[in-house]
Amino acid sequence: MLTRALPVFVILTLLAEILGTVGGFGSSVFFVPIANFYFDFQSVLGITALFHLSSNITKIAFFRKGFNKRIVLALGVPAVLFVLAGAYFSKFLDPKLLTYILGCFLIVLSLTFLIFQKLKVNPKTSNAIIGGSLSGLSAGLLGTGGAIRGITMAAFKMNKNTFIATSAIIDLGVDFSRTIVYYLNGYMHKHDMYLIPILIVVSILGTWLGKLILNKISQEQFRNFVLILILLIGIASVVTN
Repeated sequence: MLTRALPVFVILTLLAEILGTVGGFGSSVFFVPIANFYFDFQSVLGITALFHLSSNITKIAFFRKGFNKRIVLALGVPAVLFVLAGAYFSKFLDPKLLTYILGCFLIVLSLTFLIFQKLKVNPKTSNAIIGGSLSGLSAGLLGTGGAIRGITMAAFKMNKNTFIATSAIIDLGVDFSRTIVYYLNGYMHKHDMYLIPILIVVSILGTWLGKLILNKISQEQFRNFVLILILLIGIASVVTN
């Protein structure tokens, strides 16, 4: 249980939710490495799934003006199927190894898109299916797959509200599915449940603040800043592992 570190943890979680909303990746890409400094990796997976359920419901409420049904099906269905597989197999892998893989994954991903600024995914249904499968598998194993999903969805050139609403609907299915598997795996502990009300409030406040920021800047302007933050979090995850 967090004691003196709780205020710092809450502030960092709020920042993760704001950045996740503005960047379109979802908060888990930031929250998982942050939570990993305070909890064991399996507990992080359980807490993240519960936090993300609240976060995505909040995003759907704030960005409810529209979503892309075709992308929800093409990307969301394989994401849900593969997150179940990833969540199940996570219990057979060493948590330290998963933390290291997460850090390397974030470093490679952020550097790739920082160096190759014009790198894009072609807007094809087959790519949506592949992106959904990889994001679901990553979410199940590592706790975060939003970056892969966000990069895949960016190819379809939706406006910001539609992008975030579509991503949140897909993520809601992913998180609901993996929450069940994580619970069966024993990743959710009673002594951590006091965090849930706090994280619900953080998800609402962070999404609201993120939407205010999105109204003032373009997503493209924020892109490099988000990628640099992902790079730093990835490095921190590898160095402290």
